[in-house]
Amino acid sequence: MSSRMKSPALTLPGAMEALQALSKAVAQAGLPRQTLEICNLRASQINGCSVCVDMHCRALQKLDEKSERIFSVSAWREAPYYSDAERAALALTEAMTRLSDRADPVPDDVWAEAARHFSEQEMASLVLSISTINVWNRLNAATKQVSGAWTSQYV
Repeated sequence: MSSRMKSPALTLPGAMEALQALSKAVAQAGLPRQTLEICNLRASQINGCSVCVDMHCRALQKLDEKSERIFSVSAWREAPYYSDAERAALALTEAMTRLSDRADPVPDDVWAEAARHFSEQEMASLVLSISTINVWNRLNAATKQVSGAWTSQYV
């Protein structure tokens, strides 16, 4: 396996810094890091981004997340390990990641359930975080970035 090119975020001057600044702003909104990481993992699973699946599994492990919560993210609806707030965040993640799968990409009921659990600032953080992971997934998929132990340096 080999990538098509070096990551565009590392190639274009200022791109990595801009993405990192956005991630820093998201992290300061007060959402639990575990919530952000399980959403990052779920979007990455949907998008088939091995780099991000690897990285966010490692991040969750580093946060001492229980293995059953990491392993079952792809089946979160059927798994008993997630809070109602996490379920709402995961539903929003799936809707925002699969925009073309339905006429109303982010249905009002999905939005309302998330908004019931999170403040406006937390919702802004969640929406920006989901958008950012989708950018990373698309960058990595387009350039066929290869996962590996090197991802641990970014966790």
